[in-house]
This record gives sequence, structure tokens and C-alpha cells, in this order.
Amino acid sequence: MTVTEDRPQMLAEEFERIAAAAEREGVRLEFVLGKLGVKAVPDGDHDEIIRWVMEHCMQQRPDLWLYPERGLKVETYRKGHAKPDGSLAPKGSFAGQGEWAAADRVLMVVEVTSYDTDTDKRDREEKPRAYAQTDIPVYFLIDRDSCETLVYSEPEDGAYASLTRRSFGKTVELPHPVGVSLDTEPLKDWVR
Repeated sequence: MTVTEDRPQMLAEEFERIAAAAEREGVRLEFVLGKLGVKAVPDGDHDEIIRWVMEHCMQQRPDLWLYPERGLKVETYRKGHAKPDGSLAPKGSFAGQGEWAAADRVLMVVEVTSYDTDTDKRDREEKPRAYAQTDIPVYFLIDRDSCETLVYSEPEDGAYASLTRRSFGKTVELPHPVGVSLDTEPLKDWVR
């Protein structure tokens, strides 16, 4: 089968079977924009960044929880599957759901770039499109290559209408419905 804009590499059900087998072998897969992708295993600095985001979200929005590596169904019509580094949602949002949950209660997804060859296309191009198509209100990308944060918001017609970039060290405001403010100075300690 040829991958086109209208036709994915495989069906979502086929992906789920392959992903489950790969996970048992320690490989993490995603199915974004109709393409199978390998998600890099996080390094220690990556983990510290997610811990830092989680800590600040808990302090400022105790009604929400940042779920790490939560499998989400994205891109409704293509039936994509992604495992963002973090999914911010009201506590209890994923109770009773399987490995791949509906994203309808997710307020924000967080991704931290990895030092691999796929990160540019995956985190900077494909995921913003997939998350916007799913109507996730905020996509927060922490880009360790460019040492900046990117806040995508206002999903509209399958794309984010707003993008705010801030260099590490500046304060970043995560807009409604998140409503969290982050001083990004500590991010400077977790880049190569």
C-alpha cells in the first residue's frame, strides 16, 4: 500500500498489535499522520524536564494531572496514535480506558525534543498537525535544540492558529484552558 495524504501505511488495529509487541521488547511506537514512527527513549535530562513541568502544573492547577506517556488516539479521521511525553487532563480522565485513550479531555500535550534524526519532522511538523486535528487546546513543545519553548494554541480547521516562542530563561504563559505560567530558566540546565 502506498502512503498518501488520504491513505495511511496500515489500519489503526494493525498498528495497535504491532505496538503492543514492540513495547514488550522495549521499543515505543507511534502512528502519526498515517506513518509508523519510533519514539526515542528519553534520557535523564528529558525526564527532569517532564518532572519540572509536572511539578509546576500540580502547584498551579491541582485539579489537573500531567499523565506521562499516556497513549492517545489522535487525528480522528486517520485514527492516529501518539504517546506524548505528557498529557495534561483533569484527574481521573483516563479511568477505564485502555492503552490508547480518547483525547477529548486533554487540555495540553507536552513534548520534549530528543536528540535523534526524526525529532524535527515528528515534534515540529507532524505532531502539531495531529494534535490540532484532534482539537487538543494547547501543544507545548520544549525544544532542546533551539533552546526555546513553543506554545501552539487555538486549534482551528486542523491547525493551530497561534504560536508563541520564548527562549529558555523567559517566562512562558500556557494559555486557557491550562492557565499556568512557567519561568523557564531551569531548562538551561537540561540541554547539551
